[in-house]
Amino acid sequence: MEAPMLKKLFLGVSAISILFLHLGCGGNGPAPEENSSRKFGVVYQTLNNPFFVDLNNGLKEVIAAHGDELITLDSQFNSLKQKNDISDLILQGADAIFINPVNWEGIKGSLIQAKEKGIPCIIVDAPVKDEDLVLCQVASDNVEAGRLAARALAEVQPESKVVILHLSVNKACIDRVDGFKEEAAKHPGIEILDIQEGEGTREGARPVMRDLIGRFPELNAVFPINDPSALGAISALESAGKLDEVTVVTVDGSKEGIAAIKAGKLHSTSAQFPKEIGKAA
Repeated sequence: MEAPMLKKLFLGVSAISILFLHLGCGGNGPAPEENSSRKFGVVYQTLNNPFFVDLNNGLKEVIAAHGDELITLDSQFNSLKQKNDISDLILQGADAIFINPVNWEGIKGSLIQAKEKGIPCIIVDAPVKDEDLVLCQVASDNVEAGRLAARALAEVQPESKVVILHLSVNKACIDRVDGFKEEAAKHPGIEILDIQEGEGTREGARPVMRDLIGRFPELNAVFPINDPSALGAISALESAGKLDEVTVVTVDGSKEGIAAIKAGKLHSTSAQFPKEIGKAA
């Protein structure tokens, strides 16, 4: 497959903007006493993804500039661990907690627990269902990111038989897939063969992609919901000798994703500016 032009590196830069999904962001948080520092906590679904490392760097930069402390925790895609991590931050007396939820519905109990203790929660990147329990939600437009991925596929390969690697407990990923399907429906040549859980990780996506290659010899495109799962899919395609026959489009814009584009292995990744999301939160 031909290496894409450099302009593909930042597909959708102008289209994906940071959105404040709930009014009140930035204005209703706890006010510090004069000359006092605050303790904040942040819990990520994973830090085994450069996207969230960059997001954390943006958050840490702003918090450090105000002389405050940030405790960073990695829930490792485990909903129970995430609940325990949030409970630990509550016990440590965090003034506010930033949460990147593993499960957009399953996080409700933790949000109630924090609210009962008077600790505001700010949701970053992946929204939660119960918006009334949080101070605000800060995310990029994941529906548009999915649309852009489908549009890029339609441009380079109008006749595509696609499989999707999902992470269906995560609202950001739900939105990306919805956007992809919405845009794909506008292109008669794009057919979605199957949607499978890829876990949002390289390790989770690789065996799923391997199975899909065996089940659908006709597939010639794949939409993994983030860069790590795209890299897992690419690994499986390389092992099967199929990478030159399959176009991979995804979302994130991480350094690893960009490196894969430069290497001619990944067609495009919709850039989302995680560091700016962290700063905005």
